[in-house]
Amino acid sequence: MEMGKMKNEKYNIQELLQRDVYVNDKKVGTIVGERHHPNEARVRSMRIQVESDVADEYMRKPAELAPLPKELVHSIRNDGTVKLSKSMRELQRRWRNTVRIDEKLYAPDEMLDRAVLDNQGREIGVITKLFKIKRTYKGVIVKTRLGIQKDFGVEETLRIPITAFSRTRERLDEVVLSRNFDKVLQLPSYISINELEEE
Repeated sequence: MEMGKMKNEKYNIQELLQRDVYVNDKKVGTIVGERHHPNEARVRSMRIQVESDVADEYMRKPAELAPLPKELVHSIRNDGTVKLSKSMRELQRRWRNTVRIDEKLYAPDEMLDRAVLDNQGREIGVITKLFKIKRTYKGVIVKTRLGIQKDFGVEETLRIPITAFSRTRERLDEVVLSRNFDKVLQLPSYISINELEEE
């Protein structure tokens, strides 16, 4: 493990909640939580409520909630604010490497292992990987449940386009599709993403 990461892991989320985050003198936003996942090692990002001027300037399309990689946390300053170890450019680069669901940004590590449900609450499977097209995340790779494979005649793994998701359920660590699974299977975006070669 890198030394840099060791010193950064001294803060747990309870110590950082509701603290304002700064890069030098620029307020980036406020830490509002992190994903609920049983394996702490998997949780590499916190959730941050981003200042609107920062979102306007540093995001392709502004989002109010975004990930803050834990490794970028440098220290808690004397005034109680959180200092980041990198520049705004680095944060911008990280935010480009996210997926957008319900106008919120999620880092790849926040999506892995999440359960996928359809809009009727039926569990389809679990996200094992993200899928890129032209250096942008366009979909997730899902390991499907046996019952889903039987009922719908789908493979053990399939791709679901990001645009097919309507929201996340944070407390349950789930991501929810905008329609029934059988309707998802008919989406042009679903059909095309499953025909593509991986980059």
